[in-house]
Amino acid sequence: MPRPALIIEDDADIAESVRYNLDAAGFKSTIASTGEEGLKLALESQNSPGLIILDLMLPGMNGMELCRRLRRENQTRKTPIIMLTAKTSEADRVAGLDVGADDYIAKPFSVKELLARVRAVMRRTDEDGSERYDDGRLKIDFEDVRAVCDGNNVKLTHKEFQLLSVLAKKKGRVIARQQLLDQVWGYSYYGDARTLDVHIRRLRQKLETCGDCIETVVGVGYRFIGCGTQLPTSANQIDG
Repeated sequence: MPRPALIIEDDADIAESVRYNLDAAGFKSTIASTGEEGLKLALESQNSPGLIILDLMLPGMNGMELCRRLRRENQTRKTPIIMLTAKTSEADRVAGLDVGADDYIAKPFSVKELLARVRAVMRRTDEDGSERYDDGRLKIDFEDVRAVCDGNNVKLTHKEFQLLSVLAKKKGRVIARQQLLDQVWGYSYYGDARTLDVHIRRLRQKLETCGDCIETVVGVGYRFIGCGTQLPTSANQIDG
């Protein structure tokens, strides 16, 4: 059965070209020409998309705001989103990825590149599965997009949760910095690699007493080692 795809693009020629090539690759595509129409189609329970191609410069609701809205909805918070736009600065790319896009392609683009990016994000989605992680202190529900540390909910951004998920699903294995960038920020990410370090630091801070579950492997990348059942030091102190 073809996978449903939603193309939100106000340029009719580009939208039709993307639709033609996605359908040839095994999708069944629908086109929306405004952000409002795209949001409505994305949230249709009977035809929820498995992939969204999103232009930034849309009439009415722009692509950035639409991406934020989609990430807040249960129905689309994990749907792969590829931004397709003429805005090509590094700041624009980082902003798009930080609001929840899985990848970012600059116009003009080649069909081969588009399809390669689509295959990459769909492959990552297929590998994610719906399992959970639980080591007694840190609990991660990959399907429900929720993390709990020592009984407290941890409020994470979409990118922070993606990063935690990629690490947790490969517990004990060192993941190279470029591999993390590719998996979390998208295929062939060309931005500043320090973006990863900043997000790791913020992730550790938000995890608080569970922040030591992520180990830095100097010169290589990061490794998720989990928290085990040991309670945080403050909880183990004995008065007197």
